[in-house]
Formats: sequence, C-alpha cells, structure tokens
Amino acid sequence: MNEEFEYMNTQPMRIGDTLPELELDVFYQGKDQKILSTDYEGKWQIFFFYPANFTFVCPTELEEMADNYSKFQDLNTEIFSVSTDTVFAHKAWKDTSTKIAKVAFPMVADPTGEICELFGTYIYDEGLSLRGTFIINPEGELISMEINNNNIGRSSVELLRKLQAAQYVATHGDQVCPASWQPGDESLKPGMDLVGKL
Repeated sequence: MNEEFEYMNTQPMRIGDTLPELELDVFYQGKDQKILSTDYEGKWQIFFFYPANFTFVCPTELEEMADNYSKFQDLNTEIFSVSTDTVFAHKAWKDTSTKIAKVAFPMVADPTGEICELFGTYIYDEGLSLRGTFIINPEGELISMEINNNNIGRSSVELLRKLQAAQYVATHGDQVCPASWQPGDESLKPGMDLVGKL
C-alpha cells in the first residue's frame, strides 16, 4: 500500500474522488505479483469486489466477467476482481473451478480488508466484502459506484453498457445518456428547451 495514504478511520471513496496509489497483491498470469494501480494510468479501471472464493454467486459473476473480458479490454479498460482471500486461495480456486479457470484479469488479494475499506465495501464483523463495482476513469477519478447485498448477483453486460456510456460522455462533454442508452443511440443535450418535453 502507499504509505502516505491512511486507510483506517478514513471516509470511503465517493464520486469525484481520485484513487490513491495502491500496491496490489494479485494472482495474475499464473503467478502471485505486486502491481501498482498507477501502472494503469491512462486506462479505465474497474474494481469488482465480491465476498469470497469457493462460494455460490461469486463464480457465476467472475465467469461472466471473464467471458466479456476482451470487450472491456477493447475499451481500454482493466478489470480487478477483489476479495479478502489470499493470492494462494485465488490460485487454488482458479486451479479447481472450471468457471474461474477462465479468469484472465488480475485477482486482487485483500486479506486485511484495507482496499475494501477504502471503497466502502468491507463488512467488519465478517471480514468479507459486499458486492461492489467501481469505475475509475483514465485520470484516476471515481465516476461510477454500485454496492449490492451479497445475495444479489450483478450483470457484466450492464456494467459494459455503463462503461460505454461513461466513455461516451467523457468525449461528448455537453451530452448525457438517457436510460438504457446503448452505443449508437441518441444522447441528450441538457437545456431549457428540453424542460417538460421528456
């Protein structure tokens, strides 16, 4: 971790906050590694928190993320899955589960809960994480966040759509994306002429 950043007794990140430099312990490309979040400056980043390896909903979520990983990569985006398990547990899960064997993105180990605490997903009395999804833009700013109860699985297809919408408005500063916007759909330009007409 960045020694200049104090996690304990710190407010969780909010929309508009800048991600501090994080040293991440990951199981990635078949081995345990340390990587820095700042190594990904200039890329979009998605932090995908889940409660634990060897559970029930989690492998279905990670498999779906793995199945769509190339689509995220095509959008200049890296995915980091995060749980409070160790890198050794990540390796064992990948070695024994056909669903997790598909995972090619970095699997972050956060056994101390510090990263979960930073993002506001940590369950203190369980030592686990809630299901949280966070989109960081290439400037390191948090622009989207979603936290679910652990009995509610997420959709990587919807996450991909939200990322596409975020990237669209990032390059079309006077536009906003309406509900269920998809690439190629019309966007909106906010103004008094639209008031009462939508």
